[in-house]
Amino acid sequence: MHYNILEIFQGVNTLLSSSPLMLTVRLGLIALGMLLVYLGKKGVLEPLLMVPMGLGMSAVNAAVLFLDPETARNVLSTVAAPPTQVPGTLFVAPLVEKTESLMYLMQVDFLQPIYTFAFSNGLIACFVFMGIGVLLDVGYMLQRPFQSMFLALCAELGTVVTYPIAMALGMTSGEAASVAMVGGADGPMVLYTSLKLAPHLFVPITVVAYLYLGLTYGGYPYLIKLLVPAKLRAIKPVPEPAPTATAGEKLAFAVILNTVLCFLFPVAAPLFISLFLGVAIKEAGLTHFSDFVGGPLLYGSTLFLGFLLGVLCEANTILSQGVWKLLILGVVALLLSGIGGILGGYVLYYLTGKKYNPVVGIAGVSCVPTCAKVAQKMVSKENPAAIILPQALGACISGVITTAILCGVYTAVIPLLAK
Repeated sequence: MHYNILEIFQGVNTLLSSSPLMLTVRLGLIALGMLLVYLGKKGVLEPLLMVPMGLGMSAVNAAVLFLDPETARNVLSTVAAPPTQVPGTLFVAPLVEKTESLMYLMQVDFLQPIYTFAFSNGLIACFVFMGIGVLLDVGYMLQRPFQSMFLALCAELGTVVTYPIAMALGMTSGEAASVAMVGGADGPMVLYTSLKLAPHLFVPITVVAYLYLGLTYGGYPYLIKLLVPAKLRAIKPVPEPAPTATAGEKLAFAVILNTVLCFLFPVAAPLFISLFLGVAIKEAGLTHFSDFVGGPLLYGSTLFLGFLLGVLCEANTILSQGVWKLLILGVVALLLSGIGGILGGYVLYYLTGKKYNPVVGIAGVSCVPTCAKVAQKMVSKENPAAIILPQALGACISGVITTAILCGVYTAVIPLLAK
């Protein structure tokens, strides 16, 4: 090891001499981490993210539980980074500022190489998006493109409205756009946007975003109950045939849309090409690539994404200046997006002569396939014969595309406005 373990224990104080606020927050984060593991195991929250994230969160805060803030900063700086770097945790030193420090940082514990080469540059977000592309069936969207895109656009309400709210709270345009992207409920988009527009807030914004993505599974059912009466939740849609688009048509759609979006929003091209490469691999019948991208690559990336987010969620990060704004605005963004999607569902309900189930609207929030599953679950409780999953998947897949477009708009336009 490149540091003496005794240096850490020299900075350890007793529980009574530590900051009460810091101790309270650390104990709270340890408990929250354990709760996330439990809720993930029970299926209340997304287990693929929440189990490793909760475990990492509990571990990192327990490791520095008895360190007062000043001692923690000194020890973490010594352990995790050179003096010129942003202090990290016992696992990871985020935001590398100097390339000549790279080899030094590579000595820091076992997660640093993964963070440096795959997380802090957005690569892991691209891997996850590629895996999502392999799992998507764009046929559901192509079967009803106008309805699906309309609901997806309505469900971007939080992504759009949160931006001026954040600006009014004193955030810069880049910071406001980064936290507004939480409303899209798409973690890789938030990760990518914050790296481009607000790298100094990359860690807390990303942690907040992924913590709150659990709310789409645990909180949206209550929003549906609040806004959609049981009688409307029970509406059985008109039976529709299965998607009829051929693999060739889906491949052509992916290639053309990817080219157009990369042309319009070149800054976000890595995300677009990752998503549509996954779709193209699937529709081209490249089964070996599809098995790898949709299996080991996607699940391995998700594992380390959740684990890294957990160990980055140390008390000093949560108590840093401005994080309270992120905590509030993240909830606002997701809440507004859910409301916007349901309002879009009501519009279609009236336009179709009250034959459309408005619950489908919340699936326009692009947490795929979670929001579609939530919509179907809530409808099935009222009417087991009502199958809205195909419509919900179409809206959810469209939501991925509209969120990527808004990501492209923010990352392309805001730097121009700042000049």
